[in-house]
Amino acid sequence: MVNAQKTTNSLLANLSPRQKQVIESRFGLGKGGKIETLAAIGSKIDITRERVRQIEKSALVEIKEHISKNGDATEILNRLIKYLKNCGGVARKDTLISYAKEFVDGADENHIGLLIEASSAFSSHQEDKDFKDFYYADKGSLQTAREFINDWTLALKNKKSDALSGMYKKHLENFVKENGITKNAAEHILSITKKIRSNPFGDVGLSDWPEINPKTTRDRIYLVLRKKAKPLHFEEITKAINETKLSAQLALAPTVHNELIKDQRFVLVGRGMYGLSEHGYEPGIARDVIHKILKTRGPLSPEEIISEVSKQRFFKPNTVVINLQNKNFFERLPNGSFKVREA
Repeated sequence: MVNAQKTTNSLLANLSPRQKQVIESRFGLGKGGKIETLAAIGSKIDITRERVRQIEKSALVEIKEHISKNGDATEILNRLIKYLKNCGGVARKDTLISYAKEFVDGADENHIGLLIEASSAFSSHQEDKDFKDFYYADKGSLQTAREFINDWTLALKNKKSDALSGMYKKHLENFVKENGITKNAAEHILSITKKIRSNPFGDVGLSDWPEINPKTTRDRIYLVLRKKAKPLHFEEITKAINETKLSAQLALAPTVHNELIKDQRFVLVGRGMYGLSEHGYEPGIARDVIHKILKTRGPLSPEEIISEVSKQRFFKPNTVVINLQNKNFFERLPNGSFKVREA
C-alpha cells in the first residue's frame, strides 16, 4: 500500500530548506496539520508575503518535475484521475479524499492536496454560495456539471409537489436518461451543488423550498405537521423541531404556540392541538364545525354528527351535544336528528 507521508517526503527531499518550510506551512504538512497564510509565513521567517508566494511557486515547479519520476506519486494521481472521470469529471473534495484513503496509507486532504496542486493533474473549486469544495478534471467537465445542475434545478421547480411526495428519485432517473449520463455521474455532479439538499425527514429538493430548508419557526412548524400528517399539541411540535434539529437554535414552546396562532395554515383542532388546513381542517369553534357539517350533509343523528366532528376536532362528545341544544342555530327534528335552523 502506498504511504502518503513517505511519498511526500520523497517529493520534498530535493527542495531547499526554505522551500520545504514554505511548502510544509502552506499545505499543513507539519505537526497539527495547520495550513498557514502567505502573510503568516512571511511574518514568521521575516520576508514579504510576495516573497513567500514566489518561493511557493518555485517549489511547486520543482515538485512537479519529481512527481513524474516518483512511482508512488504517479500511481496515486493516475488512480485519482480515473476516479474523477468515472464520477463525471467532478467530485466533492471529501469524497475524493475518502477514496484516496482506500489505497493510500495516511492519506489526508493536505498530502493529497499538495500532489494535486503541484501536478496540475486536475483543478479545485473552493466553496462559495453555490458550491461545496470540489475537484474537476478540466474546464469542459466543469461546464458540463454547471449546465446539468442548472437544467435539473430548473426542471425541479415545476415538480415540487411530486418531489415532496416521494417522486424525486424517479424524476431524476428519467432526467438522467434523457441527458445521456450515468447515474453515478449525476449523483457526483449534484453532490457538489448547494442548490439541492435534503431535509431531516429524507425529502430532497431545492434549497430555497421551505419544506427542504425551513428558515423560520412557521416553516419548521409546517414541515413537522406535514410530515407527521396528523394534528399535534404545540409542545409535541416543539419537541419534534428540536429532535430533528430543524434549527441551530432551540425552539421554545411559547414561541411555537404564538406562531401557530398567527398563521392561517394552522388550525386549532383541540385544546393546544393544531392541524394543517391542507389536510382538511378548517378554522372555527365547535358550533361552526357542526353548522358546516349539517349544511353539507343535511339532517344527521347526534351520533353521526359526533362522528363527523371527530374527523375535524378533538372535542368531547358532550361538547357537541351541548352545542346542538343551541336553538338559535340548530333544530331538532321529530326523529331525533338535527338540521341547521333556517333564518
